[in-house]
Amino acid sequence: MPITSATSAQVGFSDIYNSTGAVAARKPKQTLDATDFMKLLATQFQQQDPMKPLEDTAFIAQMAQFTSLEQSQGMVRELARLRADQQLLMGNSYLGRNVTVEDDAGKPLTGLVTAVNNTEAGLTITIGEKEYPLASVRRIEPVVTLNSANNLTTETLPPSA
Repeated sequence: MPITSATSAQVGFSDIYNSTGAVAARKPKQTLDATDFMKLLATQFQQQDPMKPLEDTAFIAQMAQFTSLEQSQGMVRELARLRADQQLLMGNSYLGRNVTVEDDAGKPLTGLVTAVNNTEAGLTITIGEKEYPLASVRRIEPVVTLNSANNLTTETLPPSA
């Protein structure tokens, strides 16, 4: 009985050769995911010797690894959400404060933060008409104002929720 590869049906001409007929450059995956694990497990079941089935202990160990992989991926997603929420809270605390940032040329620029924007590139703060990434913040100061007796006071902002 001939042994065939479980992946041979999935590989097409265009996967191996480019449009000129030359061998195309292979781009290997850097990580394995749950789909890869399930393909590997299915291939293992197809190729096993019927007279020597997979032992229960090996199957249980593989399922434990699969569960661990799923939980790790879930934890990575949750940590990313937590980081995004933390950055949004940090940006919110800059509203109404004088902030010094580095501009594109590396020069310091100080101004009042009037808005916080959540963009695809990350969180930005608005000073004047220009947006700056949160990572460019170098100094944060309270707003200084004159009271009715011409004394300097620092404005106390309520704590952010």
